[in-house]
Amino acid sequence: MSGAFDARSLAVVIFLGFVAVSLLLCGLAAADQDDPEHFYAGGGAALGPVGGGLAIAGDYISAATLLSTTGSVALAGFDGVLFALATVASLVLVMRVLAERMRSKGVFTLGDFLADRLGDRSVRRALGVTTLVVLVPLLLVQLTTAGHVMTAMFGLPDGALTGCTVASGALMICYSAFGGMRGTGYIQILKVGVVLAAVTLLAGLVLARYGWSPFALFEAARNGSGQGGAYALPGLQFGHGFAGGLDLIGFQCTLVLGAACMPHIMMRLYPLRDAYTARRAAVWSVGPVALLCAGIVVVGLGASALLGHSVLRAADPAGNTALLLVTGALDPGADGPRHSPLFALVACAAFATTLAAVAGITLAAASSLARDFAVRSGAQGAGKASRREIRRARWTVVAIGALGVLASTYTQDRNPQVLLSLSFAAAASILPPVLLYALFRPDFTARGVRWIVYGTLPLILVLMTLSPAVSGTPVALFPEWDFRLFPLQTPGLVTIPVGFLLGLLGSRRQEPVARRNRTAFFAR
Repeated sequence: MSGAFDARSLAVVIFLGFVAVSLLLCGLAAADQDDPEHFYAGGGAALGPVGGGLAIAGDYISAATLLSTTGSVALAGFDGVLFALATVASLVLVMRVLAERMRSKGVFTLGDFLADRLGDRSVRRALGVTTLVVLVPLLLVQLTTAGHVMTAMFGLPDGALTGCTVASGALMICYSAFGGMRGTGYIQILKVGVVLAAVTLLAGLVLARYGWSPFALFEAARNGSGQGGAYALPGLQFGHGFAGGLDLIGFQCTLVLGAACMPHIMMRLYPLRDAYTARRAAVWSVGPVALLCAGIVVVGLGASALLGHSVLRAADPAGNTALLLVTGALDPGADGPRHSPLFALVACAAFATTLAAVAGITLAAASSLARDFAVRSGAQGAGKASRREIRRARWTVVAIGALGVLASTYTQDRNPQVLLSLSFAAAASILPPVLLYALFRPDFTARGVRWIVYGTLPLILVLMTLSPAVSGTPVALFPEWDFRLFPLQTPGLVTIPVGFLLGLLGSRRQEPVARRNRTAFFAR
């Protein structure tokens, strides 16, 4: 009993410490947030290349990265390792291809960037719709995860889940509404430190169990998985058949392209001062994420080796609790995972991950709603107009946060994979063709943007509805029904090429308004 009390007390202390420090940082950042330039873009420019890079890394590390990837490594072996590698490759793609080219003063949202790039303000609403379709499902998943982690961290009954979700949402609203881009940047930096410390500690303890030999660890994980040699081969996540292979390829493409173009990641790129700052930020963003993913692979293998396939599946069919469960096996003196101080530390790190991710996502969604759907939205405000815009943005943060909390209470008992698949499929199918064509094709037009957005989104929704992720499987959204017609779990293998094709077809006839300022912009 004393062990449980000590672990719970440690969890409370770490949690209150994180909340207190993060609220203090947001308070400091809020001192000069009456200017849109500070509220929307205060992150990268004010934090410098090191802080900006760490903030990008923090935005990149989500609950899916920390919890889902660990579970995939533990249950699916080589497939999970591929997912971790895809996460790092995606960030390298962002910083190598997009970071230097996305820099733009007075640009705060994707709608701002494309309107400035194409010389046509009509693209704002299409990009605003895309931003909300991408970020709202992600917001619901992160809020639900934050509620679950808080419930486990404090050892509360299942009935407290709704209250924990509401509390997480209230903190998220405070961070986003008052801290703005700079405040959430400080929180992301703090999160990177906490999460890296926790995962590195776990990875070190796992390797120490096996004589610091990665080969001995992998052999033990393969034996614990019960899959034999298949654990070291691709196919356990989606199956070994032809459809399973296509699903794996489609999922990898969706993960790499979708994560690379998330709107809340793009917001960190606009304020970077120059190419040198962007290159230095690339090092400071990719390094921590690569180190974290390496630690996640080690911890996932440790979960398989120390707990076994059946224990992990019984706790969560998707393996999302593997990171928390392995703490009990690494602390033999504890009566169980929740009685371990190690569990308290890792649970707090997971909560910090979800809470900081929610804050960044909410700010990006609110910024898009406040600017891309506004009747008039200039690059920068001045005087009373500036203060009105910031007030509108803050109230939008409150509205999105409140609606997100309300919606997440209805989705907390459902499989989050459908929402994640929708979010990443929309991001991977729409934003890469829009951004790459806008950056590298002088003949790309606003008409092409609209064709991509309004042609690809309905296709994604139809294919997702008819996929095994929604019905017909034990982990589907509606497992009791079966109306599958599309064989793949994720539609990215179809919708990504369609998005690129629609962009080409839609831009075949140049619109006169899209010719404005194109030569000057491409000369930048």
